[in-house]
Amino acid sequence: MTARHFLSLMDCSPSELISLIKRGIELKSLHRQGVVYEPLKNRVLAMIFEKASTRTRVSFEAGMIQLGGQAIFLSPRDTQLGRGEPIEDSARVLSSMCDAVMIRTFEHADLETFARYSKVPVINGLSDDLHPCQLLADMQTFHELRGSIQGKTVAWVGDGNNMCNTFVQAAVQFDFQLRIACPEGYETDAAFLEQAGDRVTLLRDPREAVAGAHLVNTDVWASMGQEDEAEARLKRFAPYQVTPALLDLADESVLFMHCLPAHRGEEVSAELMDDPRTVVWDQAENRLHAQKALVEFLLAE
Repeated sequence: MTARHFLSLMDCSPSELISLIKRGIELKSLHRQGVVYEPLKNRVLAMIFEKASTRTRVSFEAGMIQLGGQAIFLSPRDTQLGRGEPIEDSARVLSSMCDAVMIRTFEHADLETFARYSKVPVINGLSDDLHPCQLLADMQTFHELRGSIQGKTVAWVGDGNNMCNTFVQAAVQFDFQLRIACPEGYETDAAFLEQAGDRVTLLRDPREAVAGAHLVNTDVWASMGQEDEAEARLKRFAPYQVTPALLDLADESVLFMHCLPAHRGEEVSAELMDDPRTVVWDQAENRLHAQKALVEFLLAE
């Protein structure tokens, strides 16, 4: 039987994604009630990190423990991948010893290669192209606080990075309208925009993107691996800072999200992080529960 992978939101049907979000809410409730629920006893998740992480590592590791399983952390220093072993060889070996593999890496193609040779589910913990696990948490957070996002308007302000790419896919899968405000030359990948069709509108003015929006999102202006561009990006993106005044243009029910870590005073003003419309801490916690739902979906018999 071919393993079921989760490399992007497009690997699940819209109905499966909604079920994952609702299941994440259920698992969160069980956890808060102190209910012991361990469907993954004796199951092992290998976690390969080529990029630094706080939320991804802790949420997957804690999630596996809460579900009765275990997680093994592997950095490039800990594996032969860091010494040049072919990805397909590592995939064959690790998938013969573990029940699933989560990978946080640079090249999305490396994830696809690993999945092609893996006998067990492979999960994208972040690549330069996509961050689908974060979107599960984001959609869970919106569902908890505002109900269905279908038909709503979502604004992305800032860099057309992997998070923006994933929001484009989310617009397709969750059926909402996405407005992207970014400087010229920093647009999200054209292939993703083409896939989304008329669900996505590309703009230059952040005020136009945010007007009437029900959800506003941003991310750092220089992602991991772009440190040498940071100074130039700071100047280029300065008009795209999300502030309370910008958020005032949105719908009165608007929520503000950021996948964290946030650079206060850059892509988001310091005061907005403590604004009652900001739900970044709920987002962060929901990484744990949304991913528990995902791992259960991929592994539980």
